[in-house]
Amino acid sequence: MNKNYEKRFKHTAWFTNARFGMFIHWGLYAIPARGEWIRSMERISNEEYQQYFDEFNPTSYNPKKWAKLAKKAGMKYVIMTTKHHDGFCLFDSKLTEYKTTNTPAKRDLIKEYVEAFRAEGLKIGFYYSLIDWYHEDYPAYGDRIHPMRDNINYKNKKHNFSNYLEYLHGQVKELLTDYGKIDIIWFDFSYDDMAGEKWQATKLVNMVRMLQPGIIINNRLDEKANIEINDPPIYTGDFGSPEQIIPPEGIINAQGKPLPWEACITLNDNWGYKSDDNNYKSTKTIIRTLVECVSKNGNLLLNIGPDAKGNIPKKSIQILEEVGAWMSNNSDSIYNCGKSQLDKPEWGRYTASKNKIYAHIYDRGIGPVNFRNLKGKISKVRLVSDRSEIKLSDYWTTLDFPKDAFIDFASADLPNEIDTVVEITLK
Repeated sequence: MNKNYEKRFKHTAWFTNARFGMFIHWGLYAIPARGEWIRSMERISNEEYQQYFDEFNPTSYNPKKWAKLAKKAGMKYVIMTTKHHDGFCLFDSKLTEYKTTNTPAKRDLIKEYVEAFRAEGLKIGFYYSLIDWYHEDYPAYGDRIHPMRDNINYKNKKHNFSNYLEYLHGQVKELLTDYGKIDIIWFDFSYDDMAGEKWQATKLVNMVRMLQPGIIINNRLDEKANIEINDPPIYTGDFGSPEQIIPPEGIINAQGKPLPWEACITLNDNWGYKSDDNNYKSTKTIIRTLVECVSKNGNLLLNIGPDAKGNIPKKSIQILEEVGAWMSNNSDSIYNCGKSQLDKPEWGRYTASKNKIYAHIYDRGIGPVNFRNLKGKISKVRLVSDRSEIKLSDYWTTLDFPKDAFIDFASADLPNEIDTVVEITLK
């Protein structure tokens, strides 16, 4: 077990050091602009949805701008939809006509994405939907989420699911053959009995590993197959992927040891573009969410949903730039960091790396800031943003706490009200 555990962490080392990534959900659903699940929610048929295929032409699509924004935000990797549940492919697949190169765009958008983000030094990831509401051999009537689940015209339609599996495996092979080195493949999603070996998952994973030996795989080929057990099936992948939530203790195995994981979180309320969704999380929330993930040995995968023209919404850009400004001064407390052995402090959170502890101070409080049980263990303290020295405090008011170390700030306010990061170097 220990050997497999160590192998998993060696294989995912770059990922667990990177800590911060960009998720991109984009496709035909950006045109109706009511979210990526519009076909299921509104029970839209292939024929009704065809209008969006016929007009898809994102003239403003410039992945070089997207890549520069991701890098500026402090992100180290990116995952983009190659095919979502509607079946529309953003890459030039030889196995379907339902792809961007047959729309007015006439472009392989994934090829451009890979080249642009790779040029900025970011790791490349592909999202691929296991389900497909366009393919004629994907079960429709009676399925829990298919747009045609209660359309009587589909009741007696026969589906050859083996044909669909051949298509699924074939497209994954294309993606992992035609675009150079790919760092992550992010499958989505399994449900009910559509999980695990229903996808011929073992065969699929073996092919993925053969084509891209260094690739890492998420756990969504079968989310019910527990990544936390000692010997999980091969198709549980390399890391957990909780959605819109951060696990209270991170993700740990049966022995209580940490496992690689990544929380995928939206900037507003939707993954795909929704024109009236202005419920954006604040910059403060995003920064503190990133810190929380790292403090629990996890990553943050933060989503954007470009519009039909290929523009990232202005509010998304603003937030990412503000997060980037904080990261430019404080990223030492994020990259290559993880959980501290210290308990969570009342004023914020700790992250840690080797002999350094990073105090993420959210609340100034009254008096000096207390570092519990660190008296006599600290060699120096620095403000991460400018490397300025912070002296340890030794006021008479602290004498009743002989095991604790203290620092103080001259101002009643914190240097950064979102997150003031202090680096503590241990002796």
